[in-house]
Amino acid sequence: LTGVSSSGLAGVCCTMVFAALQMYRTQLAATRLMTLVAGYAASWLFIFLLICISSLEQQVFGQGFQAQLPEVVFCLMLACGSAAMVHRVSSTICFLCSLGALYFITRIGSEYHSRTHPVNQYSKKKK
Repeated sequence: LTGVSSSGLAGVCCTMVFAALQMYRTQLAATRLMTLVAGYAASWLFIFLLICISSLEQQVFGQGFQAQLPEVVFCLMLACGSAAMVHRVSSTICFLCSLGALYFITRIGSEYHSRTHPVNQYSKKKK
């Protein structure tokens, strides 16, 4: 996917997760298990927001640009805020799950960007 289409798709997914959290707010806050589920769902909101913003930044600033700390904090605050609209415990679970997801996203990204691509070199033998 190109940067604009991946950003758009992540934005749509972000909107859908937020809308689901708001539509089912009373059911999600009813039991302990559903409160945890709401926090986990809000952590997906964090992931989709980060993908959306990062893809847009790559389109504007170039392919090598990566999301920095301000973007991550902004996405984390929005996701935890939307989880807090459901329940305070959901916000805590969202924060913890988002940090776990951020760890794995960073690890996968560093493995992808540090991978060396083999160069085909043909050596000519002297006769």
